[in-house]
Amino acid sequence: MLNTLWLGFFITAALAALAQWLLGGNAQIFAAMVEALFAMARLSVEVMVLLFGTLTLWLGFLRIAERAGIVDALARWLAPLFRRLMPDVPSGHPALGLMTLNFAANALGLDNAATPMGLRAMRALQELNPRPDTATNAQILFLVLNASSLTLLPVSIFMYRLQQGAPDPTLVFLPILLATSASTLAGLLSVALVQRLPLWSPVVLAYLLPVALGLAGFMALLASLSAAALAALSALLGNLTLFALVLLFVGVGAWRRVPVYEAFIDGAKEGFDVARGLLPYLVAMLCAVGVFRASGALGYGLDAIRWCVQWLGLDARFVDALPTALVKPFSGSAARAMLIETMQTHGVDSFAALAAATVQGSTETTFYVLAVYFGAVGVQRARHAVGCALLAELAGVVAAIAVCYRFFG
Repeated sequence: MLNTLWLGFFITAALAALAQWLLGGNAQIFAAMVEALFAMARLSVEVMVLLFGTLTLWLGFLRIAERAGIVDALARWLAPLFRRLMPDVPSGHPALGLMTLNFAANALGLDNAATPMGLRAMRALQELNPRPDTATNAQILFLVLNASSLTLLPVSIFMYRLQQGAPDPTLVFLPILLATSASTLAGLLSVALVQRLPLWSPVVLAYLLPVALGLAGFMALLASLSAAALAALSALLGNLTLFALVLLFVGVGAWRRVPVYEAFIDGAKEGFDVARGLLPYLVAMLCAVGVFRASGALGYGLDAIRWCVQWLGLDARFVDALPTALVKPFSGSAARAMLIETMQTHGVDSFAALAAATVQGSTETTFYVLAVYFGAVGVQRARHAVGCALLAELAGVVAAIAVCYRFFG
């Protein structure tokens, strides 16, 4: 799928450039495409410099949390909920702790770090699978929740905004929180409906109802604020949450007599290895996207969508954020490339860039998650996983655009 997507960028760009040359007489289009190719290669390296530091930093802190027992405590706290939502998984099974690690990494916005943990969790769930070629209910629920990717602290998106010169990288904290909550809720409800999960069980309600009420109250508070107040509150909560989490990990680690420095270094080494492996993918996708836009192909497609939106009498500013939304189900690296390219083209704090960043943080890469997680354990029949995951993705994108109009419109 990634081969088709990547090749499609270049073929479409070539056709658009030929049309501009032969029909429009624009012979400079090829020079612009070559310039974009090398400019994006250089940008890839610049982004990677900061990405090395970000992943190294957060995987270091996550290792402290793991050794301090925070992750195990979360697994024990969530065990009653998992027993109702995943009745086929025995209490205390290693998959529960691994899933908790995966959700924690996703919540921190460390999608690349979450993948290895998610693969280990899927393998543990596969040990309980009586039909190895068919996804179990527990595997489907885990995958859909992973694809919806509840992101409480999208540090990677903060990093991209910082790299592009944003005065306040955490400005999108609250919009992403609201959009990712919508996608996760849609994913959970769709799977619960198909699998007939006991969401009305007192135990499940005891977990989910306070969260739902808290989010509803929080959104009611947000609805009473002006756009300027919303932006200020988002920035404050983003920075406050980020630093509070660091203090929590280090403080609990020290209290539990964990050698916090050694634990941090151990996790940081893993972060360095993860980041190092991303550079080829980032170069490939950023260069393809740069050529795609320089050829005019992206502009043509967006102009057609914009015309349709305006014909319906709707505001069309969100259209410039759609490239990130359209490629997100297929490729995380392509979506990151589209996000960075949107920031460069329209400005890091433009409405298009803010909406694209919110879309990027609202969900995970559905088809990539399906291919990698099910492929790693040999599952061939996904059952209702695809439909539920795509519904969650759609809910996240729609919520992201709506929230951005409320915050930044």
